[in-house]
Formats: sequence, structure tokens, C-alpha cells
Amino acid sequence: MPFYLWMKSFREPDAMIDPALLDPFAEHRLMLTRRRFFGLTAQSLGAGLGALALNSLGAREPLGGNPLGPHFKPKAKRVIYLHMEGAPSQLDLYDYKPGLRERFNQDFPESIRQGQRLTTMTSGQARFPVAPSIFKFSRYENNQDGIWLSELLPHTATVAKEMCLVRSMHTDAINHEPAITFFQTGTQQPGRPCFGSWMSYGLGSANANLPTFVVMITQGPGNMQALSARFWGSGFLPSEHQGCKLRAGGDPVLYLRDPEGVSREDRRRMLDLVSEFNEQEYERSLDPEVRTRIAQAEMAYRMQMSVPELTDFSDEDDATLEMYGPEVKKPGSFAANCLLARRLSERGVRFVQLYMRGWDQHGNLPGELGQQTKVVDQPQAALIKDLKRRGLLDETLVLWSGEFGRTVYSQGALTKTNYGRDHHPRCFSTWMAGGGVAPGTVYGATDDFSYNIVENPVSVHDLHATLLHCLGFDHERLINRHQGRDMRLTDVFGKVVKPLLA
Repeated sequence: MPFYLWMKSFREPDAMIDPALLDPFAEHRLMLTRRRFFGLTAQSLGAGLGALALNSLGAREPLGGNPLGPHFKPKAKRVIYLHMEGAPSQLDLYDYKPGLRERFNQDFPESIRQGQRLTTMTSGQARFPVAPSIFKFSRYENNQDGIWLSELLPHTATVAKEMCLVRSMHTDAINHEPAITFFQTGTQQPGRPCFGSWMSYGLGSANANLPTFVVMITQGPGNMQALSARFWGSGFLPSEHQGCKLRAGGDPVLYLRDPEGVSREDRRRMLDLVSEFNEQEYERSLDPEVRTRIAQAEMAYRMQMSVPELTDFSDEDDATLEMYGPEVKKPGSFAANCLLARRLSERGVRFVQLYMRGWDQHGNLPGELGQQTKVVDQPQAALIKDLKRRGLLDETLVLWSGEFGRTVYSQGALTKTNYGRDHHPRCFSTWMAGGGVAPGTVYGATDDFSYNIVENPVSVHDLHATLLHCLGFDHERLINRHQGRDMRLTDVFGKVVKPLLA
């Protein structure tokens, strides 16, 4: 008996209780959401009201799930998120501070730090010597006065006109695990849905043969932090919205091939039988995860045909392969994953996330940073160019970011040619390109030490709200009720940064 009826029986022992309400599943049926009702209606009637609403907004009709649909006409229909795990140094790549050269090895002013917290890795240092970047910067043409970029990014500089660079990002976390969790999910505590899962939940699938949300990982040459699968988890959303990780070696997806002696027809008959049993279980329990399990099994069956075609680059011309660089044919390389990201996007995958590991440079930063940028510079520029020439960039939102920035003072020994930098959450740089953002834009500014923000701060919640706006969502209305509360990616924070919009 539901709890409220049990209490009622004590307060009003003679009250008549509808026998139907004693059904243990009655309350569950009464709690069916409007979204679920329209989803069931769509299954029985074919098209469904949600799909009609999406078509009126110019979005592609979803082929799977029961998406909420955008709140207004979107500029972008998909996202490619390049996450540089380990936190690249903004001082050596995007935030040009030529005046620091005169301050080499001087003590970092306490008036600038103002007692802000440090990590345990540098809190015990006797002094904090200022470490100017040893790399040259050049100004490249964009829609404003020009964008300063490091000599480590010559290929990225060729797409400066497409970049929307934010130099005033800040975050709440000072260590990698909570900072990555925060950037992915909007909270430092694990267990919430990530950005890609919210996208899948909101927009649904545009290709019945591929997952809505795909994750790929490249092992970088530097110091690598742990990478948890929960970074692309669906949290309290249905598990169908979690990211599908493509592997670098062997089959891109485990069990992609049928075992020896199992034919395609055998696999189909087995799935039909299992689905029949699962449908019976669903009718008994009304557990939505049972339906999710059925959908995932069907997706896996279709992926046995779609994934081999996806990862076969033989249909790419030589000019395209050359554009992405010499490692493009090496599975798991950043170049190969960038090309796969483009191929996934043109096939309708909503959210593609590329993790590039190895950016945690506490020591020997110049040497390690040079190796890292050599790996990513050409492929990420090629991705922007390739999307644009195929007419995909206007509808594809590309995001490039780490989880926080790096300190102006050196961690450990400092020489003219070598230094390290510690974690710094108070300011860092992020850039975007494509669907819905203003190209050729530089937004925000930091002080002379790239330590504090002095103009137009942008929080992680603000960035999420702005990205969701490009995708057609009011971030305050993209919600899921969980444990009695309306949950959202931006929690109770965030505002759309309108100057970043096209």
C-alpha cells in the first residue's frame, strides 16, 4: 500500500479507500510523466507530437528515445567537445603577457595573490618566482583587433577567424578530479549527468544506427591524470543517454563481431527472443531501464554494421588525410579521433567528446607542452576547416578547453628555459567555433600576471548556459525531476553570455 494511504488508514479508519489504489503499481502509473505519455503516444501513432514540434523548429526528426526537443530554433544541432585533460597553460598558449619578461624570477606579489588558496604541491615553497612564457606570440587577423596566439599553435592560427576565445574562464575546483567533474556535469560531486547526456536527453537521436553520444580518448605524451568513465555517465538520467566509448585498439566497440559459428540470422533471432522476455518484464515492473536495455541491444546490433563503415577511412581522399596530419591513420591518435569526430557529426551523432590526456605540466613545461601541441595543433585546425568546407560548421559547435588554468609562478626550480606551473582555477582560456558563437571574437581579460580576471568573468555555469542556448535550450527549462527536485546542468546558477553569440 502506498505510504499516504497507510497513514490515512490510521487517521480515518472508517474511510473508504478505492480498491484500485491498493494495487502496488497504481501509484507508479499515476506518476507517468507527460514526456512519457507523449513517448508512448508516438510509439503507437508513428510520428508523435514531439516530432511535429521539432520539425516546426527546423530540427531533424529524432529516431530514438523520447526527446524533450529544443525550446527555440537552434543555431547548432551537434557538439564536438575537445577536452584537454590536465589543464593546458593559458600563459603559454592564449593569454599573452609580454610585460612578464621584465619580471623573470621576481617574487610573485602578495598583493596579487591576496591570500588565495594554493595546492599542497606549492604551498610549502619558500618563494614563488614569476615564470614568463619562453614562447613567442603573434597576432592573427580576426573580426576584432586581432588574436594573440603562441608559436606552438601555427595551424590553429590559420582558423583564428573562426575562433571565439574566452580568456576569462574561472572554476570552483583546484584539483583535477573535481574540476573535470565540474566542467562535465556542473557540480564537483560525482553522480550527475554530463553535458553529453543532457544533450542526448534533450535532443534525442538523429541516426538510428549510431549512439547519440560518443567518447574517444587519446593518450598524450605528458603526465596523465585518471580518467573516470563517470565523466561521460548519465547520472540519474536513463542509461541510454550515457556516452559510448570507442576504443583505439582492435574492434572500436567490444563484441562488435559475432562469435565463430553465429550467423547474422542467429543473432537476430536471439535478440528477438530476449526482447520478448524483456517486454514481459517491463509489463510486470514498469521499470523504464528494461526498455532502455532493449533499445541498447538493438543499437548494438545495428552498430555491428555501422561502426566498421564509420572507422574505415578508405573513402577519404588523400588531401583530407594529409590535412589531418601524419598520424591520421593511427587508431586512437588525436588526428584519427578528430577525423572520426567529423565523420560521426556528418552521420547525425549529437555529441562527440574527445579527451586528450597529458597536459598536467608541473615541471618541464616547455618540453612537454611542445610535444602536446605538436600532437593536437594540426588535427584540431583541420577539423574546423573540414567541417566548414562540408557545410557542417554552422550547425556544429566545437568547444576546446581544459578543466582549469596554470599559475604564473613556477612550481619548483626556474631557469631561463625550463619551469613548471601549478593548478590555477581563478582564470584560464577556452575557445569555441561554429554553430551559434561569434567568430573572430576575444572576450574577457586577466591582470598583468594572468592570475585574476579584470574584465568579463565567465563561470563554468555561464559557459554551459551559453552552449545550451546555441543548441536551442533555455538552460533553466532543460530539467529532469530527481529526488523531489528539478535538476539541470547549470544547477541554480548560470547566465547566457550574449557577447559570445553570433
